[in-house]
Amino acid sequence: MDLISKKLSGKHDEFCRSFVCTGDPAVAARRAGYVKNPDKAGEKLMACPEILDEISRLTEQREKMFARLASLGYQRLAFGNISDAVSLLYIERPTAEQLKAMDLFMISEIKKPKDGMLEIKFFDRLKALEKLESKSEADAGVSNLFDAIGQGAKAVSEIEQS
Repeated sequence: MDLISKKLSGKHDEFCRSFVCTGDPAVAARRAGYVKNPDKAGEKLMACPEILDEISRLTEQREKMFARLASLGYQRLAFGNISDAVSLLYIERPTAEQLKAMDLFMISEIKKPKDGMLEIKFFDRLKALEKLESKSEADAGVSNLFDAIGQGAKAVSEIEQS
């Protein structure tokens, strides 16, 4: 656990986590247990530097996780195996168990036209590779954006304190 998290009470920590998910201070305050006037409690908490620091840390952590998930998804699309999807073409009436056991991540569309044959469209592997390449080039720009947001939040809290 981060040093900032250790300074915060359980309610404050829950407020930060809820705010990162919802983006709404009143909803986050209500979820954290501030039942009396959650609007005012949310505003007050958002003026606290420790809260802002924790929200920044959690937001950065969340963005990194989503970026990793997206990257893993593009890797799967670019390098994944299509054998389960091809075998689906040869199964006349697949059961729910058979379908659950198959890796069909690569499929973008399945159609069954009037002639009864199954049509399967796959995601474009080259586009997935392009996204992976452009993502690595854009990583520097994303970190600069987060730095700017963090500096802006600190500036606002300093203005409110004075």
